[in-house]
Amino acid sequence: MKTLYFDCSSGISGNMTLAALTEIIGDENYLIEELKKLNIDGYKIEISKKVKNGITGTHVDVILEHQHEHSHVHEEEHHHHVHEHIEEIHHHEQEAHHHEHHHEHRNLQDVCEIIDNSSIDEESKDLAKRIFMRVAKAESKVHNKPLEEVHFHEVGAIDSIVDIVGTAILINKIHPDKIISSVVNDGHGFIECAHGTMAVPVPATSEIFANSNVEFRQIDIDTELVTPTGAAIIAELSSEFTTLPAMKIKKIGWGAGTKDLKIPNVLKVYYGEMQEENQKIVVMETNIDDCSGEILGYTEEQLFQNGALDVFYTPIFMKKNRPAYRLTVVCKEPDIQKLQNIIFKETTTIGIRYRYEYRTELERELTTIDTKYGKLKAKKVVNNGETYIYPEYESMKELAQKNDIPLKELY
Repeated sequence: MKTLYFDCSSGISGNMTLAALTEIIGDENYLIEELKKLNIDGYKIEISKKVKNGITGTHVDVILEHQHEHSHVHEEEHHHHVHEHIEEIHHHEQEAHHHEHHHEHRNLQDVCEIIDNSSIDEESKDLAKRIFMRVAKAESKVHNKPLEEVHFHEVGAIDSIVDIVGTAILINKIHPDKIISSVVNDGHGFIECAHGTMAVPVPATSEIFANSNVEFRQIDIDTELVTPTGAAIIAELSSEFTTLPAMKIKKIGWGAGTKDLKIPNVLKVYYGEMQEENQKIVVMETNIDDCSGEILGYTEEQLFQNGALDVFYTPIFMKKNRPAYRLTVVCKEPDIQKLQNIIFKETTTIGIRYRYEYRTELERELTTIDTKYGKLKAKKVVNNGETYIYPEYESMKELAQKNDIPLKELY
């Protein structure tokens, strides 16, 4: 199982992520060439080596062009300073995009349009938009504005677009099966920004963490280590926050930040193979002897719609020889509460027992089979190097009816 592990012990920012993932890919030009598909001007990317406390890492700098001498806007500061330069960049990019609607700043919809109108691959577009949505939701909460009014300098500055879309492009190039992260460290104290003096973590970063399953803490470094862009990236990418699990490391990417601190300002990303683990699942059961068939059927639909992996009923006899049903629900741990609530709400049961079990799942993908009657959807599964193909029932049914042949003949 191809795995990426983000060590965020010195925080995370957009340009540190780009740098670390560029090292893993091992081709600096890939990022620059792919970003050309965005069709935006007004910036250039400089990729260099930087030494942080004796560690050499890659540094990615998004330099905004057509500006004053102090145009070196690093990602780690961009969300504080960048809107001083907005008018100029925005005008420049509007010309580049032939945008019909003229308004002062660019909002989330404009950013999504830039992404949608580009020729980057669909998976990267979707990932980039999900990361942007996390930033926009946080800014919307902090500034008490509706999503569509969250503006350019908050989520649309060129360097945010480059950092977020660039990250999505590189992640989909690496195409890991699993992404995990360390606990995310941020600093403390105060920093100066466009809105005045802010406590660290800055409000947008705090809100992004509050709306995700990120585990983070403050460490004794008197500055900001996590930018809102970095927070949104790791919140979207990582499924769990833990110490490095057992994995065979193939490569490490070192992404150097802008700051010189008493700890190395470096994001370290491990790339390697993890053993395919048996999945831990939850099995919930309850016996019901006073509920109608329609209600039980409806309950099953609700459970499936809310993430149950499997739901089934077993006929049983309960006390006083009453015919009854045992409801069994298989689910993932985070869904226990939600699914239990549905069972309590929809049925007459007053108690549910559950246990943890392990399951092994075969790799699978959807495929199509050509038959003389037409195309059939099927599941292709792999076990020990051997491939099995199982046709999908609904697709079989459709072909059988269309050709007026018995289902068993088609099988």
